[in-house]
Amino acid sequence: MAFTTGYMTNTRDFGTACSNVVVNLVNEDTVNAATVTIQIFFSLVPDTKIPLYVTSVNLPANSIARRTFFIQGVLAYEVQYNVVSAAPTSVVLSNFGLDQFGNVVQEHRVLQSELTTIPALSPVV
Repeated sequence: MAFTTGYMTNTRDFGTACSNVVVNLVNEDTVNAATVTIQIFFSLVPDTKIPLYVTSVNLPANSIARRTFFIQGVLAYEVQYNVVSAAPTSVVLSNFGLDQFGNVVQEHRVLQSELTTIPALSPVV
């Protein structure tokens, strides 16, 4: 199952800009492990989608993981996830933007229910 946050504007003109995005992963399955691929794209100018990070996280059954990615200075960013598991709906995803002082930027909070399902992760070229 693949998901996206969609592109999120990251400038002070629209609130507080984020310096980091924190990705939270929870595997609620008590038997099956999961693998989550995370891709973060950014834009410095309109109409340009550039890969910034690509990583995979192995989640044992009944476990949590958190990853932090530096995004300061980007005009906009998008987080994409792909969940591979025997029970992919048991994996709960969320991400939060943090400002330069480590405070949560509420406008950059994306919970599982707010993610958009996509057919597959965008190609990284």
